[in-house]
Amino acid sequence: MGNRLTKIYTKTGDDGSTGLGDGSRVSKHDARVEAYGTVDETNSAIGVVLSCENVPDLIKGYLANVQHDLFDLGSELCIPGHEVISSDFILRLESYLDNLNKELPALKEFVLPGGNPAAAQCHLARTIVRRAERRVSELMQKEEIRIEVLRYLNRLSDLLFVVARFLNQSSNNNEVLWDRKKIND
Repeated sequence: MGNRLTKIYTKTGDDGSTGLGDGSRVSKHDARVEAYGTVDETNSAIGVVLSCENVPDLIKGYLANVQHDLFDLGSELCIPGHEVISSDFILRLESYLDNLNKELPALKEFVLPGGNPAAAQCHLARTIVRRAERRVSELMQKEEIRIEVLRYLNRLSDLLFVVARFLNQSSNNNEVLWDRKKIND
């Protein structure tokens, strides 16, 4: 494959617009741009998780696959009418969830973000995915977006929650559990 970009700056966005994948131009604050921009932000946050020390190879493999999925998902949002995300993508996330969750103790309390650095970053990535879900849901009110996109993001936020728990357990860190009594101490 040849070079796709010979020049990084184009100056075409200097007027506050940006190009979609189909060549049309929209405002940089368009709901579609907000949606795929938040997916891109999620991908970056997952990259930060992967840069942390002591992330098990299993998790690295899962999250590397997710990063590629998110690039595909972003392309589906960036190119109106483009379809990439299928139920197979969602089933794969569910498989990851089932595999990791069987190793974790049952939850009896709410988990607060924290623990080791990778787990804490995973929680941050999870909250960004939740924002991406809200952006896609909002976009679905205005334009036709396939439900698989929203389902994928929903499973991904679940996966990141479970990955955070797994990372804390695998590093012998205690999860940070919500305790109402601590608020009054």
